[in-house]
Amino acid sequence: MKFSGKNVLVTGSSRGIGAEIAKTLAGFGLKVWINYRSGATEADEVKDAIETAGGNAAVIGFDVSDEVAFVDAIKTIIDSDGELSYLVNNAGITNDKLALRMKTDDFMSVINANLTSCFIGCRESMKVMRKKKFGSVVNIASIVGETGNGGQTNYAASKGGVIAMTKSFAIEAATSGIRYNTVTPGFIATEMTDALSEEIKNGFTANIPMKRFGNAIEVAEATAFLLSDHSSYITGETLKVNGGLNMA
Repeated sequence: MKFSGKNVLVTGSSRGIGAEIAKTLAGFGLKVWINYRSGATEADEVKDAIETAGGNAAVIGFDVSDEVAFVDAIKTIIDSDGELSYLVNNAGITNDKLALRMKTDDFMSVINANLTSCFIGCRESMKVMRKKKFGSVVNIASIVGETGNGGQTNYAASKGGVIAMTKSFAIEAATSGIRYNTVTPGFIATEMTDALSEEIKNGFTANIPMKRFGNAIEVAEATAFLLSDHSSYITGETLKVNGGLNMA
């Protein structure tokens, strides 16, 4: 895949889908800034894996929901590299419970971690990318943001908000040469899904037309495509990586 920029910040990339995105983008020649909030050891392991494979990476720890910390992190990247070409807003949390039992703090903690942090990243990236009239941002949302899900009112609201917000940023940034797109993964094989029983997994896969969970690399490659020059006329779009689970 072709990339005109030279570096990328991937939030929440010390493990899971974020780590796979970081490794994939490094494999295409980008310098990857690996963000973590609490997984310093895991972030270093991702960096080591990238460098062992011949790539270039740096670790930058901060809480994406902390506006000052996010702004300072981007300044650190600019001071180091002279630019920020690409951003992947991947960091997020869950705090599942039925809506009737969900406290406002339960709701807002997920909104702040998943949606507000994404807003900060999109806004700050626009500020720096418009100076070069170039940049691409991919926000990782979820199929739950499109369909809703019982016990995940807060998570669904946050990810649905990411999808709508991305379109608004895409409109505002289009004339500045900056693109904003969204990837919505379905059921992806991760450490979390590995802990599920085979009975539960089979129940989920029965509803997926492709009859399997996706792999993190499949989300990573979709993300890479939307960042790359190969999608240069695509902005404000939502790419569904879900095995056909949501055809609408």
